[in-house]
Amino acid sequence: MGLLGQPLGYYDYLTFVALILLLAAVMGLFLFVMGLPGRIAIKRNHPHAEAIKIMGWMGFLAIVPWVHAFIWAFHDGTVVDIRRMPDEERDAVRKEIKRLGGTLNEEYRDPMDPDETQKS
Repeated sequence: MGLLGQPLGYYDYLTFVALILLLAAVMGLFLFVMGLPGRIAIKRNHPHAEAIKIMGWMGFLAIVPWVHAFIWAFHDGTVVDIRRMPDEERDAVRKEIKRLGGTLNEEYRDPMDPDETQKS
C-alpha cells in the first residue's frame, strides 16, 4: 500500500491520526457553540428557554437566527403575560426551568416548597 508510489510510513499514519483528532475537535466545538444560547438561557432562568434552545440549534447554519438566539438568551425575560396573574407566571417559569434541568434563581423560588429553600 502506498501514497503517490511511496510506501506509507510512521509519519503518514501519525498525520492521519492528527487530522482525525482535529476534525473531532472542530465538530465538538461546533456542537458546543450551537447549544450555547440554550444553555445560557436555562442557566439564567429565562422564561423562553426552550424557544431559545431550539432557535440556537436550528438557526446555526443561517447564522442570523443563532445570533438572535444568543442575544435573546441574555435579555431579561421577566415580562409578565397579561393573560396570567404574576403568581401563575412565576409557577409556569418555575416548572419550565425544572423541566429543562436548570437551577432556580431566588426570584422564582417558592417560599412554601421546603426542597427549594434548603438548596439556597
